[in-house]
Amino acid sequence: MRDKELTRGRILDAAEKLFAQKGFHETAMEEIVRAAKVSKGGVYFHFPSKEALFFALLDKLADALQQEVQQEIARRRGAVNKIQGALEVVLRTLSGKRRLAQILLRQGYGLGPAFERKRLEIYSRFAQLIQKYLDEAAAEGSIPSINTEITAYAWLGAINELVLRWIYTGEPDPLTETLPALLEIFLRGIGIEYPHKSRLRKEPYDHAT
Repeated sequence: MRDKELTRGRILDAAEKLFAQKGFHETAMEEIVRAAKVSKGGVYFHFPSKEALFFALLDKLADALQQEVQQEIARRRGAVNKIQGALEVVLRTLSGKRRLAQILLRQGYGLGPAFERKRLEIYSRFAQLIQKYLDEAAAEGSIPSINTEITAYAWLGAINELVLRWIYTGEPDPLTETLPALLEIFLRGIGIEYPHKSRLRKEPYDHAT
């Protein structure tokens, strides 16, 4: 079982690098076979088609991002810093994978309804994650009682639109422009006073609520 997991991981890593370099449609399965140093039969055992590999890569990237967000939130104290930390992780991670994100989004839509279903599935996962932490913050009295489901989807929609704009145009910069603007909008939207920029801490821990 361990060997199968390692092989699957090598195939996904190879596909991620090649898709980022060449694009999904421009990458042949034979190139992935060579880059992963796995037999052709081994690749098709794990992924019966290039589309299946594409969707598995989307899941892998979403899983990794979700784990990083959860770890960062756990490290921080206070509603403001948890929100800031989660945004920083998402925007920083995407900043490091702009080319790959651009290819996955642009060429993914060419896969039709299957891609749309996968996109909505991942979108829903992150909306539920946001809602979970909003519910916890409301339960402990850190934020007012609000409709956390609608708020979660509204936040995710704003992040999505700004990330898409940056992917295609290079603007606004995710960390220097998008992060503080979104943080201000999100905090004010849930009734928390937005701290002055000089008060936004870089340290992972802050006792402010």
